[in-house]
Amino acid sequence: MNIRKTRLSTLVIFIFCFLAFSLNTYAGSEINVIPKPQKFSLGQGYFSFNPQTKLVYADNALKSVADAYQDVLKNEFSIQVTHQNNKLLSKNAIYLQLDSKLGKEAYVLDVQTDKIVCKASSNAGLFYGLQTLAQLIQTENAKSTVPAVLIEDAPVYGWRGYMLDESRHFMGKDVVKQYLDIMARLKLNVFHWHLTDEQGWRIEIKRYPLLTQEGSVGSWSDANAPSAFYTQDEIKEIVEYAAQRHIMVVPEIDMPGHATAVGRSYPEISGGGEGRWKDFTFHPARETTYEFISNIFDEVVELFPAPYIHIGADEVHFGNQSWFTDPQIQKFIKDNNLKDEVGMEHYFVRKVCDIVNAKGRKMIGWDEIVNTGVSPDKAIIMWWRHDKPELLTQALDKGFDIILTPRIPCYFDFVQDDSHKIGRRWAGDFNELETVYNFSGNISNLISSHSKQVLGMQANVWTERIKDKKRLDFMTYPRLMAIAENAWTDNKAANLNYNEFENRVKIFLKYLDQFNINYFNPFNKNSTPEPWGPDRQDVLADG
Repeated sequence: MNIRKTRLSTLVIFIFCFLAFSLNTYAGSEINVIPKPQKFSLGQGYFSFNPQTKLVYADNALKSVADAYQDVLKNEFSIQVTHQNNKLLSKNAIYLQLDSKLGKEAYVLDVQTDKIVCKASSNAGLFYGLQTLAQLIQTENAKSTVPAVLIEDAPVYGWRGYMLDESRHFMGKDVVKQYLDIMARLKLNVFHWHLTDEQGWRIEIKRYPLLTQEGSVGSWSDANAPSAFYTQDEIKEIVEYAAQRHIMVVPEIDMPGHATAVGRSYPEISGGGEGRWKDFTFHPARETTYEFISNIFDEVVELFPAPYIHIGADEVHFGNQSWFTDPQIQKFIKDNNLKDEVGMEHYFVRKVCDIVNAKGRKMIGWDEIVNTGVSPDKAIIMWWRHDKPELLTQALDKGFDIILTPRIPCYFDFVQDDSHKIGRRWAGDFNELETVYNFSGNISNLISSHSKQVLGMQANVWTERIKDKKRLDFMTYPRLMAIAENAWTDNKAANLNYNEFENRVKIFLKYLDQFNINYFNPFNKNSTPEPWGPDRQDVLADG
């Protein structure tokens, strides 16, 4: 009888351990964090917040991190904690600690039943660890808990970006700040701000007031839309707001093409043109043009501490027809042995690159600059033309650092479901969530031999057919989650798969619900119908 009891007890214990292991394995595969951490192991039990829980930092340099996270706990979870500077590890506390052995943005998050320890070598790493912690907090019946887990994490790329075009349609600083908040939760760290183009100039330049008095009037859908732009004080406010979230703001001032708003404000530096293409380019053969650009950049570098200025430099051939007949341009081409109008364009890019470098910044341009003669140590290239992989290969072979942002699948003005009517397609292709998610795997063969030159990747939202926040939200989410995971998580090390990602997206959508984000729900499409957007046809074909 005793033997039977012993065998039965052993069997019960075995079954219990097996079930516990199975549950932990299942829970571990479903850890609800985006982007998914590189390495984690789930423990037993939970850490529970209570009125005595403290936020403790081991170094005074971490006080700003503690202050910011205290606000997150209060505002998002109604968790009240006090914080203090104390080098001693205490129980019932979130303990922030610097560890010089960890990488620049790496962190270790150790959640135990009696305490939480977050370690990193920098404030940025601690910030990312705490963003992970925020996603792990579960609140039920006014009780907040975190599952016991050990996470060791670091990004695969240093550039994890989101680009917003506010020239076509202006969104305003409240929208931008909300986007910076969500970017921070997703560990995105670059906000590429497209501030000038044909339709509007959106940044105050005090030396040239007509840029905002005249150049900021209009939008893609309404040429008479009221003036809309950011004052320099607003720019500084947003840049500081981003910096507090460890996000770098990179301005884009488009040239030599996409400069219509400049040309109509200051015709003396316009490259000419008629009709649709009137004032599309800067005049490339006048020294006054380069003085104008240099003066603008003097103010830009004071507003944006980032080490980069993006000049666009794309699609110049759309509107440079006047270059072929302008006597000054033709003489300049001949006198400087530039061969043709393409040579003139390349000269402009090299000249502006020197101006940017002289201001202590590195130039970024779209992949049209690959063959302009710009030195790889002076510029970075964003590869955007997915149909021209040879440009990516050429850029890498020439030694350029690269940011991956091909329109398939990184352009979020492309539709995300076959039923959607407003937005772009490319030969019928569009950018559904799974297409975006599979990006890293599909691109690996092109970059494998030059992986150190790939700085990272970003999503781009062009706003021709996005007039308001409702549609901007719809086109951005949940696809931005897929870009965030591509840019952060090593898809091999973390065993990524799309089905498992979908489960985590469903959880993150609940976070977006708190802010009334009008996202597209791919799991219940009828619940989120496509919102209206300007659908007038342009001279240029879609794509």
